[in-house]
Amino acid sequence: MAVVPGLVSIIMPAFNAERFIDEAVKSVQAQSYTSWELLIADDCSTDRTFERARLLADADARVRCTRLERNSGAAMARNRAMEMARGQYMAFLDADDLWHPDKLTRQLEFMGSHGVALCCTAYEQVDEHGAPTGKVLTSPRRVGYNRLLLDCPVGNSTVMYDVSRLGKFEVPDIRKRNDDALWLRMLKREKYIWGIPDVLAQYRVRSDSISANKLSLVKYHWRLYRDIEHLSVVRSVFHVCAWGVIKVLRLK
Repeated sequence: MAVVPGLVSIIMPAFNAERFIDEAVKSVQAQSYTSWELLIADDCSTDRTFERARLLADADARVRCTRLERNSGAAMARNRAMEMARGQYMAFLDADDLWHPDKLTRQLEFMGSHGVALCCTAYEQVDEHGAPTGKVLTSPRRVGYNRLLLDCPVGNSTVMYDVSRLGKFEVPDIRKRNDDALWLRMLKREKYIWGIPDVLAQYRVRSDSISANKLSLVKYHWRLYRDIEHLSVVRSVFHVCAWGVIKVLRLK
Protein backbone atom coordinates (compact mmCIF):
# COMPACT_ATOMS: atom_id res chain seq x y z
CA MET A 1 0.00 0.00 0.00
CA ALA A 2 1.47 3.35 -1.09
CA VAL A 3 2.11 5.92 1.62
CA VAL A 4 0.15 9.16 1.17
CA PRO A 5 2.47 12.14 1.83
CA GLY A 6 1.31 14.42 4.63
CA LEU A 7 -1.58 12.18 5.64
CA VAL A 8 -1.88 11.26 9.34
CA SER A 9 -3.42 7.85 10.00
CA ILE A 10 -5.09 7.83 13.43
CA ILE A 11 -5.33 4.42 15.06
CA MET A 12 -8.32 3.92 17.37
CA PRO A 13 -9.01 0.52 18.97
CA ALA A 14 -12.44 0.43 20.59
CA PHE A 15 -14.16 -1.84 23.08
CA ASN A 16 -17.39 -0.95 24.87
CA ALA A 17 -16.76 2.76 24.36
CA GLU A 18 -20.28 3.70 23.28
CA ARG A 19 -20.46 6.48 25.89
CA PHE A 20 -17.23 8.12 24.76
CA ILE A 21 -16.43 7.40 21.12
CA ASP A 22 -18.45 10.27 19.66
CA GLU A 23 -16.55 12.79 21.77
CA ALA A 24 -13.21 11.20 20.89
CA VAL A 25 -14.00 11.37 17.17
CA LYS A 26 -15.19 14.99 17.49
CA SER A 27 -11.80 15.88 18.99
CA VAL A 28 -10.21 14.49 15.82
CA GLN A 29 -12.63 16.33 13.55
CA ALA A 30 -11.79 19.56 15.41
CA GLN A 31 -8.09 19.31 14.53
CA SER A 32 -6.53 22.36 12.91
CA TYR A 33 -4.57 19.93 10.71
CA THR A 34 -7.15 18.40 8.39
CA SER A 35 -5.23 15.86 6.28
CA TRP A 36 -6.00 12.78 8.34
CA GLU A 37 -7.83 9.48 8.26
CA LEU A 38 -9.33 7.85 11.34
CA LEU A 39 -9.28 4.06 11.48
CA ILE A 40 -11.56 2.56 14.15
CA ALA A 41 -11.15 -1.14 14.94
CA ASP A 42 -13.91 -2.50 17.17
CA ASP A 43 -12.90 -5.47 19.33
CA CYS A 44 -16.33 -7.15 19.34
CA SER A 45 -17.92 -4.68 21.74
CA THR A 46 -21.05 -5.88 23.54
CA ASP A 47 -22.60 -2.40 23.52
CA ARG A 48 -23.34 -0.15 20.52
CA THR A 49 -19.75 1.00 19.93
CA PHE A 50 -19.56 -0.51 16.45
CA GLU A 51 -22.93 0.92 15.46
CA ARG A 52 -21.76 4.37 16.60
CA ALA A 53 -18.51 3.93 14.64
CA ARG A 54 -20.41 3.05 11.46
CA LEU A 55 -22.63 6.10 11.82
CA LEU A 56 -19.58 8.29 12.30
CA ALA A 57 -17.97 6.75 9.21
CA ASP A 58 -21.12 7.29 7.16
CA ALA A 59 -21.10 10.97 8.12
CA ASP A 60 -17.39 11.61 7.43
CA ALA A 61 -15.48 9.95 4.57
CA ARG A 62 -12.22 10.38 6.49
CA VAL A 63 -13.45 7.88 9.10
CA ARG A 64 -13.27 4.16 8.38
CA CYS A 65 -14.25 1.34 10.71
CA THR A 66 -13.81 -2.40 10.90
CA ARG A 67 -14.65 -5.11 13.41
CA LEU A 68 -12.61 -8.06 14.60
CA GLU A 69 -14.09 -11.52 14.10
CA ARG A 70 -13.72 -12.29 17.80
CA ASN A 71 -12.70 -10.40 20.94
CA SER A 72 -8.91 -10.41 20.79
CA GLY A 73 -7.69 -7.43 22.82
CA ALA A 74 -6.49 -3.92 22.05
CA ALA A 75 -3.23 -5.11 20.49
CA MET A 76 -5.01 -7.03 17.75
CA ALA A 77 -7.47 -4.18 17.20
CA ARG A 78 -4.55 -1.77 16.81
CA ASN A 79 -2.88 -4.13 14.36
CA ARG A 80 -6.01 -4.33 12.25
CA ALA A 81 -6.25 -0.53 12.05
CA MET A 82 -2.52 -0.18 11.39
CA GLU A 83 -2.77 -2.59 8.46
CA MET A 84 -5.42 -0.30 6.94
CA ALA A 85 -3.34 2.86 7.43
CA ARG A 86 -2.14 4.78 4.37
CA GLY A 87 -0.56 7.84 5.98
CA GLN A 88 2.99 9.12 6.05
CA TYR A 89 2.42 9.59 9.77
CA MET A 90 0.67 7.45 12.35
CA ALA A 91 -0.93 8.69 15.56
CA PHE A 92 -2.74 6.82 18.30
CA LEU A 93 -5.95 7.72 20.12
CA ASP A 94 -7.98 5.47 22.41
CA ALA A 95 -11.76 5.63 21.95
CA ASP A 96 -12.31 7.28 25.33
CA ASP A 97 -9.51 9.86 25.19
CA LEU A 98 -9.48 13.38 23.72
CA TRP A 99 -7.13 15.63 21.78
CA HIS A 100 -6.44 19.37 21.93
CA PRO A 101 -7.43 20.96 18.58
CA ASP A 102 -3.79 21.80 17.73
CA LYS A 103 -2.38 18.42 18.72
CA LEU A 104 -1.54 17.16 15.24
CA THR A 105 -0.36 20.56 14.01
CA ARG A 106 1.99 21.01 16.97
CA GLN A 107 3.50 17.55 16.64
CA LEU A 108 4.04 17.81 12.90
CA GLU A 109 5.71 21.20 13.35
CA PHE A 110 7.91 19.80 16.13
CA MET A 111 8.93 16.75 14.10
CA GLY A 112 9.71 18.89 11.06
CA SER A 113 11.69 21.57 12.88
CA HIS A 114 13.70 19.08 14.96
CA GLY A 115 14.13 16.41 12.30
CA VAL A 116 12.76 13.62 14.52
CA ALA A 117 10.60 10.65 13.57
CA LEU A 118 8.89 9.84 16.89
CA CYS A 119 7.36 12.10 19.52
CA CYS A 120 4.80 12.38 22.32
CA THR A 121 3.25 15.15 24.43
CA ALA A 122 2.24 15.86 28.00
CA TYR A 123 -1.36 15.03 28.90
CA GLU A 124 -3.88 15.46 31.69
CA GLN A 125 -6.29 13.08 33.34
CA VAL A 126 -10.05 13.62 33.22
CA ASP A 127 -12.79 11.66 34.94
CA GLU A 128 -15.53 9.65 33.24
CA HIS A 129 -17.53 12.84 32.66
CA GLY A 130 -14.60 14.68 31.08
CA ALA A 131 -13.85 16.92 34.07
CA PRO A 132 -10.11 17.45 34.76
CA THR A 133 -8.86 15.64 37.86
CA GLY A 134 -6.03 18.13 38.32
CA LYS A 135 -3.36 15.55 37.49
CA VAL A 136 -1.00 16.39 34.63
CA LEU A 137 1.53 13.87 33.36
CA THR A 138 4.54 15.66 31.98
CA SER A 139 6.56 14.51 29.02
CA PRO A 140 10.33 14.12 29.43
CA ARG A 141 12.47 15.87 26.83
CA ARG A 142 13.37 12.47 25.45
CA VAL A 143 12.73 8.85 26.35
CA GLY A 144 15.10 6.03 25.42
CA TYR A 145 14.67 2.27 25.58
CA ASN A 146 16.00 1.80 29.13
CA ARG A 147 14.00 4.73 30.52
CA LEU A 148 10.81 3.36 29.02
CA LEU A 149 11.50 -0.06 30.52
CA LEU A 150 11.68 1.44 34.00
CA ASP A 151 8.28 3.10 33.98
CA CYS A 152 6.74 4.23 30.72
CA PRO A 153 6.21 8.02 30.86
CA VAL A 154 4.58 8.06 27.43
CA GLY A 155 0.82 8.49 27.06
CA ASN A 156 -0.60 6.19 24.37
CA SER A 157 -2.92 8.84 22.95
CA THR A 158 -0.06 11.33 22.56
CA VAL A 159 2.31 9.37 20.30
CA MET A 160 2.94 10.15 16.63
CA TYR A 161 5.63 8.79 14.32
CA ASP A 162 6.84 9.06 10.74
CA VAL A 163 5.96 5.86 8.89
CA SER A 164 8.04 6.87 5.87
CA ARG A 165 11.15 6.82 8.08
CA LEU A 166 10.48 3.97 10.50
CA GLY A 167 8.06 1.74 8.57
CA LYS A 168 5.07 -0.07 9.97
CA PHE A 169 5.06 -2.11 13.17
CA GLU A 170 3.10 -5.04 14.56
CA VAL A 171 1.86 -4.66 18.13
CA PRO A 172 2.92 -7.66 20.27
CA ASP A 173 -0.04 -9.88 21.20
CA ILE A 174 -0.37 -9.11 24.89
CA ARG A 175 -3.69 -8.04 26.44
CA LYS A 176 -2.23 -5.34 28.69
CA ARG A 177 0.84 -3.09 28.33
CA ASN A 178 0.78 -3.65 24.57
CA ASP A 179 1.30 0.08 24.04
CA ASP A 180 4.52 -0.11 26.08
CA ALA A 181 5.57 -3.11 23.99
CA LEU A 182 4.96 -1.14 20.81
CA TRP A 183 7.04 1.85 21.94
CA LEU A 184 9.87 -0.49 22.95
CA ARG A 185 9.74 -2.04 19.50
CA MET A 186 9.93 1.42 17.92
CA LEU A 187 12.90 2.32 20.09
CA LYS A 188 14.88 -0.47 18.50
CA ARG A 189 14.72 1.53 15.25
CA GLU A 190 14.73 5.07 16.63
CA LYS A 191 16.94 6.13 19.56
CA TYR A 192 14.43 8.35 21.36
CA ILE A 193 10.79 9.31 21.68
CA TRP A 194 11.00 13.10 21.87
CA GLY A 195 8.63 14.91 24.20
CA ILE A 196 6.63 18.10 23.76
CA PRO A 197 6.04 19.64 27.22
CA ASP A 198 2.60 21.07 26.45
CA VAL A 199 -0.63 19.28 27.41
CA LEU A 200 -2.20 18.29 24.08
CA ALA A 201 -4.34 15.29 25.11
CA GLN A 202 -6.70 14.12 27.83
CA TYR A 203 -6.66 10.61 29.27
CA ARG A 204 -9.98 9.45 30.66
CA VAL A 205 -9.79 7.54 33.95
CA ARG A 206 -12.51 4.88 33.91
CA SER A 207 -13.50 2.61 36.78
CA ASP A 208 -13.99 -0.28 34.34
CA SER A 209 -10.67 0.24 32.54
CA ILE A 210 -8.64 -2.87 31.78
CA SER A 211 -5.66 -1.16 33.44
CA ALA A 212 -7.55 0.01 36.54
CA ASN A 213 -6.50 -3.01 38.63
CA LYS A 214 -2.78 -2.42 39.15
CA LEU A 215 -2.19 -5.79 40.84
CA SER A 216 -3.43 -7.65 37.79
CA LEU A 217 -0.84 -5.85 35.68
CA VAL A 218 2.11 -7.55 37.39
CA LYS A 219 1.93 -10.70 35.27
CA TYR A 220 1.68 -8.64 32.10
CA HIS A 221 4.77 -6.66 33.05
CA TRP A 222 6.55 -9.94 33.60
CA ARG A 223 5.44 -11.18 30.18
CA LEU A 224 6.54 -7.92 28.61
CA TYR A 225 10.04 -8.14 30.09
CA ARG A 226 10.62 -11.89 29.73
CA ASP A 227 8.56 -13.12 26.76
CA ILE A 228 8.58 -10.06 24.53
CA GLU A 229 11.77 -8.17 25.40
CA HIS A 230 13.64 -11.33 26.47
CA LEU A 231 15.32 -9.70 29.45
CA SER A 232 17.13 -11.85 31.99
CA VAL A 233 15.26 -13.12 35.04
CA VAL A 234 17.25 -10.80 37.32
CA ARG A 235 16.60 -7.75 35.17
CA SER A 236 12.92 -8.64 34.79
CA VAL A 237 12.51 -8.98 38.57
CA PHE A 238 14.21 -5.61 39.01
CA HIS A 239 11.87 -3.86 36.58
CA VAL A 240 8.72 -5.45 38.00
CA CYS A 241 9.76 -4.42 41.52
CA ALA A 242 10.69 -0.91 40.39
CA TRP A 243 7.31 -0.51 38.72
CA GLY A 244 5.60 -1.77 41.90
CA VAL A 245 7.44 0.70 44.11
CA ILE A 246 6.53 3.58 41.80
CA LYS A 247 2.85 2.63 41.93
CA VAL A 248 2.76 2.02 45.68
CA LEU A 249 4.41 5.38 46.37
CA ARG A 250 2.12 6.97 43.74
CA LEU A 251 5.05 8.54 41.96
CA LYS A 252 3.06 8.26 38.72
